[in-house]
Amino acid sequence: MYYTDRQMEIMEFLQRFFQERNTSPTLEEVAQAFGVTKVTIHGHLKGLEERGAIRRTPHLSRAIEILDTDYLPLEERSETSVVGQLPVQVLGRIAAGQPIEAVEGTEQVDLAELLPMGKDHYALRVRGTSMIGDGIHDGDLVIVEHRTQAIDGEMVVAIVQDSEMEEATLKKMYHEEKDGEAVIRLQPSNPEMEPIFAREVEVRGVVVGVVRKYPGWPGGLTA
Repeated sequence: MYYTDRQMEIMEFLQRFFQERNTSPTLEEVAQAFGVTKVTIHGHLKGLEERGAIRRTPHLSRAIEILDTDYLPLEERSETSVVGQLPVQVLGRIAAGQPIEAVEGTEQVDLAELLPMGKDHYALRVRGTSMIGDGIHDGDLVIVEHRTQAIDGEMVVAIVQDSEMEEATLKKMYHEEKDGEAVIRLQPSNPEMEPIFAREVEVRGVVVGVVRKYPGWPGGLTA
């Protein structure tokens, strides 16, 4: 799930609070922790509710419930995510080109290794087809390592600073010069789409994997 830096800090605070006190904080306690007003925190919590990260019960002082399993207290997270951590047996190989002999094997793959999640990784649902040349389709999930810097050629979750673009976009990033000026090129892998050129880009993460479920689901990160 995609978060702003402040939203991520609030989610981490909620996780620690639940872990230490086994209850949710009040609006005032969250505000005091971040040195801001309750009105400001109310706006952040409302945004987290809209993303489906938390749920609040009206008219109760301690009524915040964490829905994002990556930020549940550790003991609750282990109970809710145990299925995803079970190893899956790899029975053999399957041809995507010329037929091959079916050979059964005994290899096992731990899904937790393939899908690293937590504070350093998160998942985003892709919307669009600009990265289809790299095997990322509309509705896929991309696994993103939370980073603020990337090297040329890496696929990044980026926000263009000098435009009116409000959504994060998924592109390969390159530093280059255009018309004598240093720019950043955000390159799609769909030949029907043009690259985005910007003087400043905010990197929110680097893609390290992709997951596809059939059929795909709409909504999410713009590609």
